[in-house]
Amino acid sequence: MSQNKNIVWHNTTVTRSRRETLNGHRSYLLWFTGLSGAGKSTIAHAVEERLHTQGARTFVLDGDNVRHGLCSDLGFSEADRAENLRRIGEMAKLFLEAGVISLAAFVSPLRADRDKLRAMFAPDEFIEIYCECTVDVCESRDPKGMYKKARKGEIAHFTGISAPYDAPEHAELVLRTGESSLEECVDQVMKLIAERG
Repeated sequence: MSQNKNIVWHNTTVTRSRRETLNGHRSYLLWFTGLSGAGKSTIAHAVEERLHTQGARTFVLDGDNVRHGLCSDLGFSEADRAENLRRIGEMAKLFLEAGVISLAAFVSPLRADRDKLRAMFAPDEFIEIYCECTVDVCESRDPKGMYKKARKGEIAHFTGISAPYDAPEHAELVLRTGESSLEECVDQVMKLIAERG
């Protein structure tokens, strides 16, 4: 909420509920968290594809993509990571108002930051999905060569190597991405969505 007293919220006539009715589904945020290489973005895009084929309005907020624009001024210190997630949370709230199902794929390593994110949303709007995968498996995948650079000391504050990752304690879903196939993971997410209506 803005601290400026000269800024007033403008209420619209086309409301979120009207947009959801037009879309034929509720809007909510699926938050995929886990180590780099755990499969967050891959699963988020595969779930989006499945939802899209069912006629749902969707959008994936990908960690790397967002840092090319909205958060291009931020680094990877704890303070910058927290600000990165705050901005994503605010953007996701706008997507929810637009009636869109948002799928966010972010390492989001600190539980405290994820808890702040969750607090921005109503309980049924924020669905945390933990892509659980060991560092060894993630490092063996290393799709972007980041672990290799982190091991050489070329990347500071790299989660899982030189920076901590706080695993979720109350995630709505845990995907064991080191053991399960992509299709199995997508099926589990779709099942959770169906159970939540």
